[in-house]
Amino acid sequence: MNHNIYSVKNLLEQLNLERINKYKNGIYYFTQVELAYNSNRIEGSRLKREHTESLFSTKTILANQDEVIRSDDVIETTNHFRAFDYLLDSAQQLLDEEMIKEFHRILKTGTSDADISWFNLGDYKAVGNVVANRETTAPEDVEDAMHDLMDNYDAAAIHSFDQLLQFHVKFERIHPFQDGNGRVGRLIMFRECLKNDIIPFIIDADHKDFYYRGLQEYFHEPGYLRDTCLSAQDKYTVYCKKLVKDFIPKDEIQKIEYTR
Repeated sequence: MNHNIYSVKNLLEQLNLERINKYKNGIYYFTQVELAYNSNRIEGSRLKREHTESLFSTKTILANQDEVIRSDDVIETTNHFRAFDYLLDSAQQLLDEEMIKEFHRILKTGTSDADISWFNLGDYKAVGNVVANRETTAPEDVEDAMHDLMDNYDAAAIHSFDQLLQFHVKFERIHPFQDGNGRVGRLIMFRECLKNDIIPFIIDADHKDFYYRGLQEYFHEPGYLRDTCLSAQDKYTVYCKKLVKDFIPKDEIQKIEYTR
């Protein structure tokens, strides 16, 4: 094996290969289910992991008699599967505002929110919103704020782990869409990890409070969010080692090169 080939390239190739071949026991299946389940759960979805697995595998849900399943939870979960496929299709392209808007359009299409006249499906918000008692960017200022965010981000050809986290925090502070900002932001982080040769990660819904604290306190103490995301990265790395052919994390590649 050529140890100079960074493992994230192998990961992206295998995600796409398993997707094309509809392989149900690998990293693509695991990532689709875990990312959709956890990201939607963070935002209040009531679907269980087994519901998410069933939706991905069979496009159906077998519910117990006393379970109440919201149609929006089902729609947003199936939309998330499509959004992840779009993520893979665009993984080598430069991130831009139209791509970010497309993530929003895919995620929210067919939901009850999308029927609201001022919701602006696939476009920036028309009505102000508040997140965790923090005011977000006013609707009339969102376009300029997003232009500035993207101009600063695109100024660098390659981004570090910490630069991706900082982009995520700034994006969530702007909160450019009426709803779906967290899910769009986490999809962008996963995508940008793939693009920048960084092992991606999935924020576990069980660590929602740690994640929110990290977002809230980032510019005072970036370590909160960084530690949460590094822990999530370690967890995803374990699965990559099991499920991705020739997967060697970058630090291990460097050790191999050093000991030659």
